[in-house]
Amino acid sequence: MEEKLKAFERLLNIMDELRAKCPWDMKQTMETLRYLTIEETYELSDAIIEGDLEEIRKELGDVMLHLVFYSKIGEEKKAFGMAEVLNGICEKLIHRHPHIYGDVIVKDEKEVMANWEKIKLKEGKGDKSVLEGVPKSLPALVKAIRIQDKARGVGFDWDEPTQVFEKVKEEIEELNVEVKALPKALTEAEKAEQQTKVEAEFGDVLFSLINYARFIGVNPEDALERTNKKFIKRFQYLETESKKDGKVMGEMNLEEMDEYWNKAKTL
Repeated sequence: MEEKLKAFERLLNIMDELRAKCPWDMKQTMETLRYLTIEETYELSDAIIEGDLEEIRKELGDVMLHLVFYSKIGEEKKAFGMAEVLNGICEKLIHRHPHIYGDVIVKDEKEVMANWEKIKLKEGKGDKSVLEGVPKSLPALVKAIRIQDKARGVGFDWDEPTQVFEKVKEEIEELNVEVKALPKALTEAEKAEQQTKVEAEFGDVLFSLINYARFIGVNPEDALERTNKKFIKRFQYLETESKKDGKVMGEMNLEEMDEYWNKAKTL
């Protein structure tokens, strides 16, 4: 523990010095740091997906630096400092874990999550929505995951994965109905209206698939990113190998490209 505290104190001291002496660090504000923090968070996410523990260690350090930076700026504004930030989260954790720090009894993580959401509602105003804690600026896929987690926390959820899969099939069928209706739209206004319906049904399909992923223990964001990386790897193989054979991308037909693609799948 002493080693951890010394390391944290060292970072705080370095931050104080940089903020006092470095032209770049002195110039930064919470607003200028915000987009950099988002970038660092995505870099940490990439490292986690890759399973690269050394890279995760480095990226955690970058994120930690940003947390210390914000706290330092808060201290300068006489709004809050690192002590307030840390004590605040400590108090929150203690308050929201009554099964650890109180006399509440839970049987599984599902009940823990339900209690967490109930306590959060009590902490806010009486008219606060369960979904207010979901950031508006989250990417749509991640936002859908968090919305569904929040709803589950207060019991608004399916019981079995099979029920959710049936909902997926139902939404796909509804999408097909609207897609088939597209050619029947004659005027530009009708086409635009029908396209809006198609988009709405497509959104419902994605939302239901994300919900199903949760029931079968799959993080859809991670799953999609792994598929993205897999596609990139195979497509780049197609590019490099076809070039070696003197072929030009854009001039090959789909059958020719599929030959390289199928070879890439075996690697």
